[in-house]
Amino acid sequence: MDSDNTLGLVITDGVGFRNFFLSGFLEEIKSNFQQIIIFSALPSSVFNEFDLSGCVLVHLEDYRESGFNWFFRKTKELAHLKKNAGNNFGFQDNLRANYTESNSRRGKLVRFAYKLSERFNSEESIERFYRLQQKSFANHPSTKNYRKLLSKYKPGLLFFTHQRPPYIAPLLYAAEKEEIKTCSFIFSWDNLASKGRMAGNFNHYLVWSGLMKDELLQFYGRISDKQVQVVGTPQFEPYVMPEYSSTKNEFHNRFDLDSELKTICFSCGDVSTSANDPLYIETIAEALIKNEIEENLNFLVRTSPAEEPERFTYLREKYPFIKWNYPAWTQSRSNHSETWSQRIPSTKDLKDLRMILEFSDLGINMCSTMSLDFMVFDKPVINPVFGSENNGLYNDQRFLKYAHYKKVVESGAVIIAENKKELIAGINTYLEKPGLHSPERKSLLRLQIGKPLKGTSAGIAASLKQLSTA
Repeated sequence: MDSDNTLGLVITDGVGFRNFFLSGFLEEIKSNFQQIIIFSALPSSVFNEFDLSGCVLVHLEDYRESGFNWFFRKTKELAHLKKNAGNNFGFQDNLRANYTESNSRRGKLVRFAYKLSERFNSEESIERFYRLQQKSFANHPSTKNYRKLLSKYKPGLLFFTHQRPPYIAPLLYAAEKEEIKTCSFIFSWDNLASKGRMAGNFNHYLVWSGLMKDELLQFYGRISDKQVQVVGTPQFEPYVMPEYSSTKNEFHNRFDLDSELKTICFSCGDVSTSANDPLYIETIAEALIKNEIEENLNFLVRTSPAEEPERFTYLREKYPFIKWNYPAWTQSRSNHSETWSQRIPSTKDLKDLRMILEFSDLGINMCSTMSLDFMVFDKPVINPVFGSENNGLYNDQRFLKYAHYKKVVESGAVIIAENKKELIAGINTYLEKPGLHSPERKSLLRLQIGKPLKGTSAGIAASLKQLSTA
């Protein structure tokens, strides 16, 4: 088969599965390519509900890094952070978080990597560490297997739906050796301005927005303007797809809500970054009990799909009036090197999420992407951040200084609540004036999402077709 008509599609995790399979993307690429080779890090059973005619499903191995591979990847990532730390708080914060005083062998190697990265952090040095990383797995059985598969199917383009997982590096290297063009979608809005180095070098990059393109060119000196295309993101496309729509009555029935009352929704992050979420939920619940919030309300909490909800059990027992949405994501397997990546979303959950966003009157979360999700439906957003360096709580105020969220703060599109008084006042303000900051919300969405939601998948598929034939 003509390689220009064959696309390699790399699905690395559950979120990528949601973005590229629960949107309209699969049908769009099937109409642009005669054959799709799906390299999946997820179990094959995940795809049972989909029409995979014209597709070949290939297992993406859970590559476990050797000591040498880990060391050179780690040094590469640290050098990238060090090179770009400057005035970037997110990079500085990650450098602090990665440091260890452990006297274990791994701890000593981490400190040695820090010393190397302090001295060698130019683009040339980062590239040298990357080549040493590649050399460490060049003869690994996984790499050899990928080369055989790529040689067999000869895709005109290999499209990665996430640029960072370490276990994609051998596949990326195999593509380089087989002279197959590669392209990566930049996974999330915070990845470039705060996270470590990408898994490797791709030939082309698809980004959400002009802002993200600028960040990519800023932090990766070897990437040129012509390698980057702005395509939007399929992450939000289901919000304009009819198959995920619901009525307000369905929303009330689904979560056992009083149809006469307004609804506020608190959406949780996972415990690694949102340790204060139980405090925020309890603060709102107590304010409702004490009539500090000026209206009777439905209070709905959506937990994070990245974790099980056990840490909130005591809140469910203490405040029976709170309604809960536990995302319908399943743990497909637990013996993977990145267990969280194996949590798989469902169409049911995506429909639940959309109705929550569309019919809640106010969204509250600790500086997560859910702020953008609520804004798609022009819903007001409050970000509680009670924790500081000095008050003994988990310091979530530091996220306000991360480059991606600093733009949210500066936009005026949200209310930032640094204590109980500000949180309750913010809730009362938005309940009385839901249109407050609506222009700012719309402006922020235009900045962060560079294309209309409707037709996003079609646009991405067209870009991939163009790149495969170029």
